[in-house]
Amino acid sequence: MGIARLLILDGNIAAVRATLNAAVGYDSGVGYARMLRRIDARVECEILRVADGPIALPGGTALANYDGCVMTGSALNIYDGGAAIIRQIDLVTAVLQAGLPFFGSCWGLQVAAVAAGGRVEANVKGREFGFGRRIALTDEGRAHPMYLGKPDVFEAPTIHRDIVTELPSDAQVLATNEMGLQAAAFPLGRGTVWGVQYHPEYDHVDLAAVTRRYGQALVNDGTFATAEALEGYAQELEQLQADPTHRALVFRHGLGPAMTDETLRRLEIRNWLIHQVAPRAQQHV
Repeated sequence: MGIARLLILDGNIAAVRATLNAAVGYDSGVGYARMLRRIDARVECEILRVADGPIALPGGTALANYDGCVMTGSALNIYDGGAAIIRQIDLVTAVLQAGLPFFGSCWGLQVAAVAAGGRVEANVKGREFGFGRRIALTDEGRAHPMYLGKPDVFEAPTIHRDIVTELPSDAQVLATNEMGLQAAAFPLGRGTVWGVQYHPEYDHVDLAAVTRRYGQALVNDGTFATAEALEGYAQELEQLQADPTHRALVFRHGLGPAMTDETLRRLEIRNWLIHQVAPRAQQHV
């Protein structure tokens, strides 16, 4: 793939970004950019922190100048409304009206679904945290280019309480598990959304940071029995960061190749870059 210019929309508010910076040394937008460059060092990334206030592109730049757009996760809940959320929905709508390929992780999928007329609600089954289990491709998912090379059933890094409960009528459901929708694709405007409810961009250390950030809330809702158990889990994630194939921890957490192999873990984004972004980038050469 040749050089591509990508726009990264960081959906987190400043306070959450500060917490992430303190924990791992980067926020969600910078973390996404680091991951994209690990897939292809030639991509150029520009980050918009869209929850903070009015959004301005660099001087002389229009949305159509970009080859693709990704959107991070967020600690916001879309049904709470307010300017920070409405601004993000409007921007994603504009991105897709401009014809950009769009990839949404978790919050990114939720925002795009609402922009296209769908619905997001708190999941009645509760929070899905740590590793999304038994994510299974549908027939459409097995045939979709986003999942070329992916196992039919896999685990993925995840942290969310909300879920898309209604998609636009022309959406394809690509993956599900017992917690609900896990991936979808649909058009909006002149663009196309590929979205997942999990976080293929996350490293294990990112999950460890989120574990500690949520802290007592995860004890209160029964995800962890005690604060000590939560900290032990975070430390095991840090061990997996150092060695994703750590035999005892892979067994303990029930992890398959889509978590132990970094290429497989990030395959959805790699496939998006190849099949959605590269053709547009070639038009800009």
